[in-house]
Amino acid sequence: MLNRRNFLTAAVGVAAATGLTACAKDDGGSGGSSSGGGGDKKITLGFSQVGSESGWRSANTDSVKSAAKEAGYNLKFSDAQQKQENQISAIRSFIAQKVDVIAFSPVKVTGWDAVLQEAKAAKIPVVLTDRSVETKDESLFVTLVGSDFTDEGRRAAKILEKVLEKAGHKGKVKIAQLEGTTGSAPAIERAKGFKEVMEAEHKDDWKIVVTQTGDFTRAGGKQVMAAFLQSNPDIDVLFAHNDDMAIGAIQSIEAAGKKPGKDILIVSIDGVKDGFVAMSEGKINAIVECNPLLGPQLMEVVQTVKDGGSVERWIKTKESDFMQDQAKDALPTRKY
Repeated sequence: MLNRRNFLTAAVGVAAATGLTACAKDDGGSGGSSSGGGGDKKITLGFSQVGSESGWRSANTDSVKSAAKEAGYNLKFSDAQQKQENQISAIRSFIAQKVDVIAFSPVKVTGWDAVLQEAKAAKIPVVLTDRSVETKDESLFVTLVGSDFTDEGRRAAKILEKVLEKAGHKGKVKIAQLEGTTGSAPAIERAKGFKEVMEAEHKDDWKIVVTQTGDFTRAGGKQVMAAFLQSNPDIDVLFAHNDDMAIGAIQSIEAAGKKPGKDILIVSIDGVKDGFVAMSEGKINAIVECNPLLGPQLMEVVQTVKDGGSVERWIKTKESDFMQDQAKDALPTRKY
């Protein structure tokens, strides 16, 4: 486990996010003929999504919707449009509708205790997905299904070492950092992980000379990168907290007459389709994968919670299955 509580890391694997459309309003999607447990009564899941700010988020939304349909759940979906007040309103609406389980990907890490207390009082279990929250009362949510953002930041720093070596860069490294949404778990933790490696191994030669949020959007990445280049025209490296900001930044780099991937080396996180395209063109040097396909795991957790089962036991089973699969993959094939 990786979190304060039961933390399920997204399964390792190839998960290139394709450009899928995200919903921009509440809808009551449902599907499938299976009952989802509990006799003929379908499980009703209230899900509040952060928004549709990036290719990763669009793929994540599609994964949740398709997995809910496959499981036969009645999905109440809400797009918060990156506003915490919209998510709180959606969660209160789910409570009023007496859904079976509430799941949401928090816009920010703080400010949830009051509404989560309301869900607890209504005896509706809450599952976090993709992002974590900070609370002194960890009984307010069951578990988190998501990725280790701090480790993603560490891996971004380690892969930058290889990028710099391949580029033949010598001496000091001036880094610009495009942060995600201020106060969000991925922005906080990716910056933390990157800084850990930088301070431990590159304290004398790496320096973040400018850092600012691009709000995980292409438009934000483009605008902020243009400002970076005005104040710090001699930047060597861009570390973007997601691919979409990196893609936006590429536009500003090219507009300034520089070559992305050469004049300014770029490392980002996610692994969406357009990110891979930019990498194939040499405009992004490296991408740390973050798997958006959390829907199937989320639905299994929802089923376990609704059935009154042990999430801890479910996680241990999944970890055991994963380790066994890894061991099988490592064994040589033998023919008799």
